[in-house]
Amino acid sequence: MRWLDRLRMSVLMLFERRQEADRLDQELKFHLEQQVAENQARGMSPEQARTAAMLSFGNPTVLNEETRSMWSWSGAEGVWRNLRYGARTLRRAPGFAATAIVVMALGIGATTSLFTIVRSVLLKPLPFKDPEQLVMLYEHFRQSPSSSPYNVVAPADFRDWRQQTHGFEDMAAWRNWGGNLSGERGELPEMVVAAAGSWNLFSTLGIEPVLGRTFTPDEDREGANNVVMLTWTLFQSRYSGDKSIVGKQIRIDSKPYTVVGVLPPSFVYPDLTVKLWVPYYSTLTVEEANLHDNHQSYVIARRKSKQSLAAAVAEVSALQYQIHQQNPGRPVAEDALSRPMIDDVVEDAKTPLLVLMGAVGCMLLIGCLNVSNLLVARGAARRKEVAIRGALGGSRWRLVLEQLIEGLLICLAGGALGVFLSISATDWLVRHWQELPRSEAIRLDGTVLAFSTLIVFASALLAGLIPAIFSTGKDLLTSLHDSSRSVQGSKQRAALRQVLLGGEIALTVVLLVSAGLLFRSFIHLKSSDLGCSTDKVLTIKYGLPEKQYDKPGKVLAFHEGLLQRVRTLPGVVAAGLVSVVPGDGYGGDNVFTIPEHPQQGPVLAQDAITRMADPGYFKAIGIPLLSGHFFDEQDRLGRTMRVLISKKFADQFFPGENPVGKHVRIPFDSNKPETYEIVGVVGDTLFRVGQAVRPMIYRCIFTGDPRVDSMATLIVRTAQEPLAMAMPVQKQVSALDPDLPVYDVMTMEQVLGKSTASQSFSASLVLAFALLSLLLAAVGLYGVLSFLVTQRSAEIGIRMALGAQRSEVLRLVVLDGMRPVIAGLLLGLAGGAAAGMMIKSILFGTRPLDPVVFAAMIGSLLFTAVIASAIPALRACRIEPVQALRIE
Repeated sequence: MRWLDRLRMSVLMLFERRQEADRLDQELKFHLEQQVAENQARGMSPEQARTAAMLSFGNPTVLNEETRSMWSWSGAEGVWRNLRYGARTLRRAPGFAATAIVVMALGIGATTSLFTIVRSVLLKPLPFKDPEQLVMLYEHFRQSPSSSPYNVVAPADFRDWRQQTHGFEDMAAWRNWGGNLSGERGELPEMVVAAAGSWNLFSTLGIEPVLGRTFTPDEDREGANNVVMLTWTLFQSRYSGDKSIVGKQIRIDSKPYTVVGVLPPSFVYPDLTVKLWVPYYSTLTVEEANLHDNHQSYVIARRKSKQSLAAAVAEVSALQYQIHQQNPGRPVAEDALSRPMIDDVVEDAKTPLLVLMGAVGCMLLIGCLNVSNLLVARGAARRKEVAIRGALGGSRWRLVLEQLIEGLLICLAGGALGVFLSISATDWLVRHWQELPRSEAIRLDGTVLAFSTLIVFASALLAGLIPAIFSTGKDLLTSLHDSSRSVQGSKQRAALRQVLLGGEIALTVVLLVSAGLLFRSFIHLKSSDLGCSTDKVLTIKYGLPEKQYDKPGKVLAFHEGLLQRVRTLPGVVAAGLVSVVPGDGYGGDNVFTIPEHPQQGPVLAQDAITRMADPGYFKAIGIPLLSGHFFDEQDRLGRTMRVLISKKFADQFFPGENPVGKHVRIPFDSNKPETYEIVGVVGDTLFRVGQAVRPMIYRCIFTGDPRVDSMATLIVRTAQEPLAMAMPVQKQVSALDPDLPVYDVMTMEQVLGKSTASQSFSASLVLAFALLSLLLAAVGLYGVLSFLVTQRSAEIGIRMALGAQRSEVLRLVVLDGMRPVIAGLLLGLAGGAAAGMMIKSILFGTRPLDPVVFAAMIGSLLFTAVIASAIPALRACRIEPVQALRIE
């Protein structure tokens, strides 16, 4: 039962350690007194008896320490003792402690905040059943002009994939949709973003509604009863969580839809903007559902547990190639591709997040090196103290451990402050980072706290180990000599500080170059020429309900009536209509052929972006007419058989020709192509900032087709602040149709800003981290030079006593400071070049090795370094030789 005795002793030592220590002291004292009494009994005097007893008994303090070291929990007691010693040491230097803690708080806080977002967005599984089994299936054109190989799927392709392949457990599809939402209880109309999903979408994802049910197969077809599922956000915001809404009707585009279910709060796919879901095939005509070249759907597939993904995709790809061969000359893809669903959700945010994570990682390393430099300086100031402790028997390991714990205390305090700051920083990032995917899943949790704890200890080790080793080296005892003030050890520590500073400079250069490249890229994006005017232009979107506006004459009457009303408003210079304004997205395309240029054999049809516009749109937004003429009064209703083309279209498909008067055959509103005459060529516009110019065709929106021309954006050029005209224009819309909501009321500058918001935000963050790192590097350089000046006071005094001029001393100190700067700069330039190549894919109009960026970053660093070096150098110039020699 010896283990019981050991257990009892361990518990006793843990809870009654002080009482046992007192008992040990009394026992040692008792034995010493007994030995003194025995010596006195032998005839010794009291002094001789105590001296002899001490010689035979040994040093009581050493015996006490040896005995206590055998007790249980002695290691914990030693750590606790070192913690108290480190805390007392830091309290004696509050300035040093505060500086080091703030530096570590900034680094750890920024790293924790970015890790919280990276983990929640990129690493946390999607909130679906077995999310690792879910993949997205796409079509792939072997000669696709797009930069992305993933093309959305045609409805007929999805149908054939699901029916004729067996490699996946199930497939589901969804497409973007939307409409004007109203109700049976007098609710205000609201334009909502919606989606149309196949009846098996939610079962494929493993999602169960919190109220009601999902769609049935009979409801997922054209002509079925209209049903809808609400998202949790719409259920709460518009219907106040009223459970009785299930089974009741709401109106979408003036059509009654029965609410059959409410989705759970966790379901925010594909993003938070989607407010409701309708059946997939109910939004398509029979003709559209049978098209293999109407690419608009996203397909989700669930892998079989024992089925190879490559084999399953190969089966789908083989079928797709058969479909391609059956549709010669049509834009039908040859292959199918897959990628994990999580990659599809976070695609646009992945690279910026990784870049930011790398930036905060560099900043944390810079902070650690800065604290390490501070600890080296502090170690130099305490060198004699450490030497005395070593001379009194302290082992090198114990001395190193004490200094490591001092660094640990700094990092623990900085980490606690940093985690507190990261909570606010993360919340700020989520609120201000537009289009950040999975933002609803971002929160601080146990994994993030564990990561923070890990980087606290890693930072403590990185920041404290090197200074601790160097301050307890083999030459420690030389510090006890009065003449050791300027010996080799001091030079070694000065060299160490310069090496650490060089590392700081290198990392700072990498950050500065990366930030410069991203910021220059953003400037190019922001200054991109959309091909139209953006000054004092207001845009307002609306969509006419198809049930109410079911005839071309009704659609035309609303468009013309609105334009007439808006153009007569005070302050309005011009107004027009278009389906999608420049910079606001792709908006769809159509295939076409050119009768004057017939193609031989089954050649893949060409395609171009299509836009619907009224005759006054081009002048209202400032798109120039290059040849021919604009639309006129002839282009109305069924007589609209004329189109305009962009310069890119003319250059690409009519090289060296005048396209005016020639024709294109294009299926604008059906699968049956019709011949249109080209009556004019207009200037190119960008469909999205950062994307290349694409060929574009314009058809007059006054054809009035309810399925094509009911969605429009009103363009209003004003003589005053555009947003001041928003309310008067909306009143004109209400005057024509009180139940018609408008949405996305923005100026063209806001449209441009929205398309570049993500690049602006990420570039600004990286630049902020780089500037903060530059400040830390400047502080580190100042500290190194101040240390060198203090160490070399006597040398500088001797130089000046021997005739050295103050300018020579100034040059000497500045050159000493610039040596690690130049070394770090050269190393950092190599790292910056590598970083530029890594972020090449997200740069726009900027080369990875842009000489302007590199020159600007080098200049800013050198300027900062000179300023940081000047202060200690000027102080060195003011050293009085006699006073410096007297102190020495």
